[in-house]
Amino acid sequence: MAQEPELLGKGFYWQDMPVGKSWRTYGRTITEPDLVNFISCTGMLELLFTNEVYRQTESAIKGRLVPGALVFSMAEGLVIGATIQGTGMAFLGMDLEIKGPTFVGDTISVLIEVTESRAASKGNRGLVRTRNTVLNQKGEAVMICSPLRMMKGRP
Repeated sequence: MAQEPELLGKGFYWQDMPVGKSWRTYGRTITEPDLVNFISCTGMLELLFTNEVYRQTESAIKGRLVPGALVFSMAEGLVIGATIQGTGMAFLGMDLEIKGPTFVGDTISVLIEVTESRAASKGNRGLVRTRNTVLNQKGEAVMICSPLRMMKGRP
């Protein structure tokens, strides 16, 4: 009987994520519908995101800004699909820093670098911390976050 083929898209086990390992995700363009759907479902109906006159006359930053929470959410989607699909067990916490504005029409990608990787105190699992730098299409860092996750170990 033939060996079962390896499943594509499955995430890494914690042992496959040594300190210093890095990846970069594909890009994802943030669209107007992304912004409208996000602020509507979260209740972030702030004038910066809903009122064009306010943005043009009152805002210090011109352009169609998107909330940092949207940028983080999209970045997490890119990271999960690239590294932890099916092997992530728990999101345990993080530090997050906004480095610059992100706008509708920007294309973001995430540079992921493992900064901590160790066995958990029990079970076949480990703790992995990454430094996730969200980059815009110009290569500028717009956000840096350092999530700590519990990850499955190799079977």
